[in-house]
Parts: sequence; C-alpha cells; structure tokens
Amino acid sequence: MQMIAVSWLVYRLTNSVFYLGLVSFIGQIPSFAIAPFLGVFVDRHNKLTIIKIAQVLSMIQAFTLAYLVISGHINVYHIIGLSFLLGLVNSVELPARQSYVIDLIENKADLGNAIALNSMMVNISRLLGPSMAGILIALFGEGICFMLNGISFLAVIISLFSIKIVAKIKTEKKAHPIHDLIEGVRYVFGFLPIRLILMTLGLNSFLGAFSQTLLPVFARDVFHGNSQTIGFMAGSSGLGALCGAFYLASRKSVLGLGNIIAYGTCVVGAGLIIYAFTSIYQIALLLLFFVGIGSMLQMAACNTMIQTIVDDNKRGRVMSFYAMAFMGMPPFGALVAGILAGHFGVHLTVFISGLGCLTSFIFFFLNLKKIRQLIRPIYIKKEIIRV
Repeated sequence: MQMIAVSWLVYRLTNSVFYLGLVSFIGQIPSFAIAPFLGVFVDRHNKLTIIKIAQVLSMIQAFTLAYLVISGHINVYHIIGLSFLLGLVNSVELPARQSYVIDLIENKADLGNAIALNSMMVNISRLLGPSMAGILIALFGEGICFMLNGISFLAVIISLFSIKIVAKIKTEKKAHPIHDLIEGVRYVFGFLPIRLILMTLGLNSFLGAFSQTLLPVFARDVFHGNSQTIGFMAGSSGLGALCGAFYLASRKSVLGLGNIIAYGTCVVGAGLIIYAFTSIYQIALLLLFFVGIGSMLQMAACNTMIQTIVDDNKRGRVMSFYAMAFMGMPPFGALVAGILAGHFGVHLTVFISGLGCLTSFIFFFLNLKKIRQLIRPIYIKKEIIRV
C-alpha cells in the first residue's frame, strides 16, 4: 500500500517522471552502496535483533509520512528524505532476514518450500495491498495508506518477539571486518554459479524497475485512469507472482531451479515487450499477470538456489550481495527509466527493458550446463543428489 501511495503522491505533487525515478532511486540506493559491509555486520551479530530494530524504525517512518500527508505539510523533498531513511533500514534488514530464514528450518531439505511460502505471503500482500491502496487513495487520500502501514508493523513486531529458537553460538575467533569483507567478495565473484545467478538477478531487477517506476504514467496517461487503475495494475502483477509462488511451494526438490530462473526471465522479457505498446487496459492487466509470474519464478528460484549452495559461515555476506542485486539495482533502473522516458517516451523505455531481459535469458541459458556441473558436488555432499 505504501509503495503505491508514494508513487501516486510523487506524481500528483510533481507531474514529473524524473521525480518518480529519483524517489525510487534515493529509496533503494543504500542497498547497493553499503550492502557488502552490512553483510559482514549481519554475520557477526544476532540476526533476529537486527530485524526487530529495523521493523520498529520502518514503523516510525510510515507514521511520519502519514502525519505529514494528513497535516498537509508534505512535499517531494520530505518524501525523498524519508525514502532514503527507509532505504538505509531495508539495506540491513533484508540480508539479515534472508539469511535468518534457514535458522528457522529444522529440515534443510524444506528450504526451497520455505522460501516459496515466504514469497507467497509477500505476494498475497502485493495482490491485496495495491488494489486496496488505489481505492483508499481515491476515497481518503494517500495519508490513510501510510497510517495503516504503520499500524500493521505492530503485528509484525509482536510476531518477531514470539519467535523462540536457540541462537547458534559462534566459537571461532573473529577476523578483522575488512578480512571478512574481502573473503565474502572473493567467494561471491570467484564461484561461477553464485556470480551468474546474482548477475542475472541484478540485471533483471535493474530492467524490471522501468515498468514499476512508470506504472503511474501508464495508469493515468496511457489508460486514462486514476489511483484505482494503478492499484489494479500492481495487483495483477501481484496475482501472477502469487501463482508463481504457489507453484514453487509445491515443488519437492531444488533440482531444476536453473531452468526456472531461465524461463522466468524469458517470460518477463516477452511480457514487457508486448506490454510496452499495448493500448488496451485489459490486455495490459493480463500481460502484467504473466510478468508477475516470471518475476516471482526468477527471484525466488535465485534465492533458493543461492541459499542451498552457499557456505553457512558466509551466508550473511552472500545474502548482502543478493540484497544488492535485488534491491540495489532497481534504484538505478528507476533513475534511468525516468530519464529515458523523459526523452523517448514510456513505451520505448519499457520496450528496452523487455529486450534486455530477453538478452539476459539467452546469456544465462547458454551457461546453465556449466552451472549444473559446478553445483553437482555440493548437491551430492548435502545429499540432494544421491549417487
């Protein structure tokens, strides 16, 4: 709800595609700039405590936005500043949360299903939230969305404090943080499967931000709609992602995830290319549904595959690079989308993003056989494959 409300509020205040891109860029750039350092921090500290603090700070940010909007004092610079603060919080919360998931799972063979179920819950909210936001904005304005978001954090925080698991005791001597950082970088970029998976995810996160950033422009100027229009467009994508998550949650093995990453990327690229030039709202909703499926298959499969093959003692650092690819690249995509759309129009901008996704699909698919060969010994060691 907050995501849609921020986008609509920025476009309403400025009528500028550049500011749409700028706000998204400012809000997510911390995930790119400081993620590797935060991975070291996460590996050295209690992940659950980090998540709790981050959720409290996110709640404060939402309530602040609500107050400024409802009181009538809001301007685009407030949004930029608060978006940057939330970006800082998310940049440390995401790697902590993603690497903490495995601590909650007794049977590691269930990891793929757990990640898919987590993605399913996220995308139920992506389905309901934008649609509700569109209706509430039309009836009461953007402030109510920020207020409800702030209130919702109370349930999240209570849930986090109800988690009772024994924290793992780390007995090894801690090296210097810079040593840990260099070790993490070498591990990520020195192991081809992780490097290629993160490159594919990062490029598609960058390109996927084009269509997300320009959603208000398509809703208002292309399809001549209102806040409900953008809500249903985002909801359609969320419904597709939910269907993709249902499929992944039903799978019984992590085998075959490489194919899912490749074909999910292909579906996103093809869907965006057609969506870029459609002028029929109903067809756009259908295309966004398939783009949502492809995006979810790719993102969740990348997450599961990395979590399966990574060494436990480097998990936080690797997931910080995952956060850099997943959350750190979209701000650059949003900024570029705003600039390109201002010069060449929204249709050509989204077409370029779809073409880029198809190119990354081809590159990943051509390397898939080599990836399988390199991860096979890991799967054998973890008894995922029996010989």
